[in-house]
Amino acid sequence: MTAQEHTTILKFQRVAPVDITALATEFGLSVYERDDLPEGVSGMICRDTSGESQSGYSIRVNADDVYTRQRFTIAHECAHFLLHRDKIGDGITDDAMYRSDKMTTQDEFAANNKAADLLMPRNLVLKYVAEGTSDANTLAHLFEVSVPAMQVRLRYLLYIR
Repeated sequence: MTAQEHTTILKFQRVAPVDITALATEFGLSVYERDDLPEGVSGMICRDTSGESQSGYSIRVNADDVYTRQRFTIAHECAHFLLHRDKIGDGITDDAMYRSDKMTTQDEFAANNKAADLLMPRNLVLKYVAEGTSDANTLAHLFEVSVPAMQVRLRYLLYIR
């Protein structure tokens, strides 16, 4: 990830919820909700030959998934773009467990961690916690993520703190 990409991310992480679609667009990624993805596929990042995507890649997210799941999928695919651009090739398809046949388990773990960082930035989450909002349900609502995702994030952040 470049310094410019890091600066761009910080620009979007000033308030909750992070506008993940706008962040993806800022990276030159087009984002499409699709109802024709194969069963069990949450999303994918693939080459975009339409000319609409500045980066040459687009994210397709399953229109049937709940909103919080779609947000995490977009963040996960952005993470692949930021971390694994050299491995994307013609595309990466992630199943419901965010696994791909083109990525290693370590790559998928890194993409999940980066997705959590994008949606639930450390400094912003810890700011809310310091101000007395530490309930996972409340924070999940504020950050527009699932309660389980916020619970994992809180365990991680409060453990390394």
